[in-house]
Amino acid sequence: METALEGNELLMNQEWEKGTFVMKCGGSTLEELPDSFYSDLAKLQAEGVQPVIVHGGGPAISDNLNKLGIETHFVNGLRYTSEEVLDVVEMVLAGSINKKVVRRIGQSGGKALGMSGVDGGLIIAKPVQAAAEVGLVGDVTDVNAELIEGVLQLGYIPVIAPVGVGTDGSRYNINADTAAGAVASVLGVKQMIVVTDVPGILKSTAGEKRVLETVTVQQIEDMILTGEIYGGMIPKVRAAIACIQGKVDEVVIVDGSEPGILGRVLSGEKIGTRIVRMG
Repeated sequence: METALEGNELLMNQEWEKGTFVMKCGGSTLEELPDSFYSDLAKLQAEGVQPVIVHGGGPAISDNLNKLGIETHFVNGLRYTSEEVLDVVEMVLAGSINKKVVRRIGQSGGKALGMSGVDGGLIIAKPVQAAAEVGLVGDVTDVNAELIEGVLQLGYIPVIAPVGVGTDGSRYNINADTAAGAVASVLGVKQMIVVTDVPGILKSTAGEKRVLETVTVQQIEDMILTGEIYGGMIPKVRAAIACIQGKVDEVVIVDGSEPGILGRVLSGEKIGTRIVRMG
């Protein structure tokens, strides 16, 4: 006889079978993610869930730039990108980082296919408004959803490196959070999961920092103004806001080292910080 728990698991899996979710994985997190994270990802895929991964690789890019003696700096959380820097960005993101993620998924029993936003015109971009300050950094203008859906239909997890291409063939460094938000919005998924090395958005209360379970757009704006959200977290929450204003219901920021984190989020467990459409 089927138990209530087994029935719930079956129901959960039936819900997952219908679902695609977008996961953004931070560059500072990639090296630290345990093997169990990739095993969980492969298990979800086997159960009919369709993950789409957009990854960063900031620390590895900085490492390689330092080795090559190429100077770099950040403006409001975005890396200043010259042609010289972009060569390294593309080499690291679309090369070593992308293939490492694909390899680890494969080692865990999953199936993944790596690509950059340049491949097949996957991510079309234009210069950001602040191009004079940040160089060859792009804003996403279009995402080839048909290509992503084709990869999913073949039974592979798309693993996307956020390098974009202009209509004139120019390359652009795309912030990974921005790229993931655009992919999630165009695919029309209900949920985007941002996997980081922090437990969520923290707020100081009575001298103690606590994770905000749920946060609204207005609260985020207020925390940016007060400096409680700063640095690399700013583009994360900005991308979440832009994504939520599209077709996505919520964005969840979680710590990737938490055991079974993806399944726990997908099953509705209250963990990390959920950025929601309305307060």
